[in-house]
Amino acid sequence: MDMVMKLGASSTVVIFIKSSCCISHTIETLIRSFGTNPIVYELDTHSNGKQMEKALIELGYQPSVPAIFIGKELVGGANEIMSLNVSGKLKQMLIRANAIWV
Repeated sequence: MDMVMKLGASSTVVIFIKSSCCISHTIETLIRSFGTNPIVYELDTHSNGKQMEKALIELGYQPSVPAIFIGKELVGGANEIMSLNVSGKLKQMLIRANAIWV
């Protein structure tokens, strides 16, 4: 679990995905559409991917991906990101984290 939290805090936006998950890619595309440059970890291709996935599950993520950190905080998965986007709060969160500038 510590490894995932450290990786999540390593940049302004960090996304954990699986290459085979279309929802993961949709969320990554949405976040990139704001002009962010996230660090992306593909759990099914990364050498420590199984450990990362286990840690995400221990944090309560089932399914484990996508999992998104913004501003060094674990924001959540696809539902949380979509809700933030619909309410207009995702862009503000990215600005506050210095992930984008307007």
